Formats: sequence, C-alpha cells, structure tokens
Amino acid sequence: MSTEAIVMMIVAMMVIWGGLALAITSLVRHGAVEDRTEQPRHDL
Repeated sequence: MSTEAIVMMIVAMMVIWGGLALAITSLVRHGAVEDRTEQPRHDL
C-alpha cells in the first residue's frame, strides 16, 4: 500500500469515528438518550 493510500485511510477513519463521537456526545448532552428509557407505569 502506498503512503498516500495509508494517509487517506487514516483521514477517512478519523472523520468517521470523529463524527460518531460528536453525534453520541450531542445526543447525551441534549438528553435524548435518557428520554429513550421508558418510565414504569403505575396504574391506580
């Protein structure tokens, strides 16, 4: 594999993993993850 291909592969991996990390951070920060859990229902 050439040096250029390795550099492009590393850049692509950083973009993908960085975007995933930013998306997860954004969801956690805005409380979207906590809202997904169902609260127990109390039937009276």
